[in-house]
Amino acid sequence: MTEQQPQPQPQEEGLITHPPHSPHPPHRHADWMFGGVYGTVLASALLAALNQDGEDFTPFYDASWVLVTAATAGLAHGYAHHMASHREDSGHGHRWRRLARALWDEWPLVVATLPTVLLLTAAGLGDWDAYDVTAGGLGLNTALLFGWGVLVALRVGHRLGRSLLFGLADAAIGLAIIVANALIK
Repeated sequence: MTEQQPQPQPQEEGLITHPPHSPHPPHRHADWMFGGVYGTVLASALLAALNQDGEDFTPFYDASWVLVTAATAGLAHGYAHHMASHREDSGHGHRWRRLARALWDEWPLVVATLPTVLLLTAAGLGDWDAYDVTAGGLGLNTALLFGWGVLVALRVGHRLGRSLLFGLADAAIGLAIIVANALIK
């Protein structure tokens, strides 16, 4: 009789699981593609929400809030992943290292908001019009979402035609934010 080896579990949203009796605890690897899409969507939603008609345009304040919100979302997301994979039998020091790793793995989410932050900073320095900055930023982020969709699809092995469809699907999220911004305001 041959002993069956446990089969590794598939990766799902950056979380890698191991067989129940594996000596290796589950841990999360950096998933920069997920963070890129999530951070870009977050930046778009914030850009749309922070600029209100009839109020003063405060691009430096808005840029600060985009960064603070992205960092907070990254910390919350990393902490949630850590708690979801938390094991009672792991040592105290190991637990803290795993938490630090889970938090560090969220850096792509914050980095993906930087185009919006830089646009808002340039708008503050150049005294640009609020409507133009918001429209331009939402358009830029929609283009970035298209790029993320195509890049991720190509990276996981899809052909170019199908990858372009994935890019269009991601861009549709950006278009939905643009439409919501127009309807709400």
